[in-house]
Amino acid sequence: MRKFEPSWMDVKEISLNLPRLAKPFSGLRLVQISDLHFGGWMTTEYLVEIVQMVVDQVPDLVVITGDFVMGYDHAPQIFEKLGELAETLKAMSDRFPTFGVLGNHDYWLNRNSVVDMMHLAGIKELSNGVQTIKRGDEVLHIAGVDDVMLRQERMDQVLSQLPAEGCAILLAHEPDYADISARTGRFDLQLSGHSHGGQVVLPFFGPPVLPYMARKYPSGLYKVMEMYQYTNRGVGMTVPYVRFNCRPEITVFSLESL
Repeated sequence: MRKFEPSWMDVKEISLNLPRLAKPFSGLRLVQISDLHFGGWMTTEYLVEIVQMVVDQVPDLVVITGDFVMGYDHAPQIFEKLGELAETLKAMSDRFPTFGVLGNHDYWLNRNSVVDMMHLAGIKELSNGVQTIKRGDEVLHIAGVDDVMLRQERMDQVLSQLPAEGCAILLAHEPDYADISARTGRFDLQLSGHSHGGQVVLPFFGPPVLPYMARKYPSGLYKVMEMYQYTNRGVGMTVPYVRFNCRPEITVFSLESL
């Protein structure tokens, strides 16, 4: 499974009804990818293929929920290739509005270097921030918190920027943050990564190893209070570079209003 399953991409389509989504946004296609971990198993050549898969979905917008790079392995080589990473991702952001947040590996490598890469790639970085999309008089808010595991999230800053009205989608690298974000009552959907789905999922047992802050909501769709939470299994991996019963994932959301 070291060679086959890690490249067997699952393009997963999910339809969600969001109560606060305004009618002009009904039918919006949002594509999520996560956990690229560029510089380890993930090469520029394979990432080009993944970007093309995203482009083929013809989304209205794209979100990347953290861990753009491998944070503790091959660091000198990663720094040398951050320009390649930006150029590869720019082929996507040039066509579709693209938003992103940082993950723990991005900090472990170098936060400022990864943020510079995101800006060069045309990705709108949402570290404790909000971006608003307009269609006519209606709005959709895309918010993001900085990495939770390393205690960089500032929900108070996000809420201070977030208007009281309109559907709001939160990007948070660590999925278990949903217990906190849901309690605000302000978000309709949280999108996360971090877990890789466990990378190895044993039949009848599940993933034997899950990272901190991804043990409650490790993979797929959940309802946390009145908020949907979705954990993407990621397109890359960390060591050991193996997947079993846990394919990499591109998620295509069709969002509908009630």
